[in-house]
Amino acid sequence: MILDLIKVVILSIVEGITEFLPVSSTGHMILANEFVKLSPENFSYNFMIIVQLGAILSVIVIYFNKLNPFSKEKNPKGLIPSHVSQMTGFKKIVNNIYFWFKNNKTANLWLKIVFAVLPAAVLGVLFDDIIEEKLFGPMPVAAALIVYGIIIIILEKANEGKENFKFTSVFDLDWKTAFLIGCFQVLAMWPGTSRSAATIIGAMILGLNRTAAADFSFFLAIPTMIGASLLKILKASGMTSWQWFLIGLGFVLSFIVAYVVIKKFLDYIKKNDFKVFGYYRIALGILVLLYFAIF
Repeated sequence: MILDLIKVVILSIVEGITEFLPVSSTGHMILANEFVKLSPENFSYNFMIIVQLGAILSVIVIYFNKLNPFSKEKNPKGLIPSHVSQMTGFKKIVNNIYFWFKNNKTANLWLKIVFAVLPAAVLGVLFDDIIEEKLFGPMPVAAALIVYGIIIIILEKANEGKENFKFTSVFDLDWKTAFLIGCFQVLAMWPGTSRSAATIIGAMILGLNRTAAADFSFFLAIPTMIGASLLKILKASGMTSWQWFLIGLGFVLSFIVAYVVIKKFLDYIKKNDFKVFGYYRIALGILVLLYFAIF
């Protein structure tokens, strides 16, 4: 039992550090699990997915004021036109909802986030078992680490000195751009790609500056990761109370670590680009390929 606790602590720290950096948390968890194995295998996979809920809670806490559409400053007078108040019945309800979402920027952003989640949600439900069986291994992870590391470096070099971005705030995103970023998120179904890397790369290609791209990546993670974790919880069967305790511990630890990392990351990208993460991915991918080729 003590050994299980040590393993959970290590894996939870890895999850918290890597979840929102463009380096692939799932990839790191798979690699870490090669050396710090949780058993049985089905519990190990469940742990890696469900423990992400702790990390995502840190995003909700950090961005709560920015993402809360019900705060007073998000609901000023005039949000709903005065003529709507004169309506009655179902028509009034429909118009109230329509104008609230239209004029409340945060509520409108949430609609776009949910819309952007659809591609990954649909494909995730359809191919979850296939992905687990075929791609959850060190070699596919290493390949994805290297390929997307190269893409990050190329993209950052192309954006050097660029000042005119189409979008500098997530609140300015149009529906098409939000959905296309969600399509990029589908690429992260290949472990080692990194959901953050896929969405940030996609967002920057589509005209978002670095800060807006990171913000939308974080926001998009909320329904995506909650959905993936809940799907895994619903599918989980036969887990013992001890295993659920380990998952709970991982939840708490990943929340604490992710909270600190996100704060540092947001400060970092104000002055720096993502190239360091690209170089790190390439180096790690090569090391993984060499290790498993030799051993």
